[in-house]
Amino acid sequence: MKNFKFLLEYDGSRYSGWQRQPEKNTIQGKLEHVLGLMCGKETEVIGAGRTDAGVHAKGMVANAWLETEMSCEEIRDYMNRYLPDDIAVREVREAADRFHARYNTTGKTYRYTCQDGPVKSVFDRKYCVRLDERPDLAKMQRAAELLKGEHDFRNFCVNPRMKKSTVRHVDSIEIKREGGYLTFTIHGNGFLQNMVRVMVGTLLEVGYGNITLDEVKESLTGFVRQKAGPTAPAAGLCLMDVDYN
Repeated sequence: MKNFKFLLEYDGSRYSGWQRQPEKNTIQGKLEHVLGLMCGKETEVIGAGRTDAGVHAKGMVANAWLETEMSCEEIRDYMNRYLPDDIAVREVREAADRFHARYNTTGKTYRYTCQDGPVKSVFDRKYCVRLDERPDLAKMQRAAELLKGEHDFRNFCVNPRMKKSTVRHVDSIEIKREGGYLTFTIHGNGFLQNMVRVMVGTLLEVGYGNITLDEVKESLTGFVRQKAGPTAPAAGLCLMDVDYN
């Protein structure tokens, strides 16, 4: 048995998220099915995180213990041959015995893409969210500075029964407008369920003038979920990279 590390990308449009679920189409489920066929036994695939339904990834990391004599390149090619076209294995490597794709993460980078140009995009429509009006970029950048650092992000989590710590550290939030697209690139040591999408929804509401900077501050100190903005649609979100020491 060897521990293998996988670098994956996928279009999450038709999936019910990463996590295996009974009678649901999931990324983890597809990977485990193919590896199970390859090894002739049930195989567990551990992901760096659990992306939600409709969320995409360009840099998801996973690991699995496999009993096989195949090389890393042969495993990659076998998986890509039998996986659906919207899931790809970019790289397979042997990993240290102690490597765990989820528990060893030190940070993640997400990018959320909107389109606020004058002409709608046809070919990017599954990977970005079309905005009806242009939000104020400078206002959003000022609000983003307030969200950076270590805070209790309980108001940015959609799970009301969250029992573990909701404190997270956000290192950077970069907001750019270029070529008719508006992107939010966010890096932190970890994220709560839907946290990035709520952050983006909050920043957009600031850009529209519906939420003030004082209300953003209050959302980080208060206990009322409504103080944060709405949850932005899943289609615009993509996991770009996962950090390990």
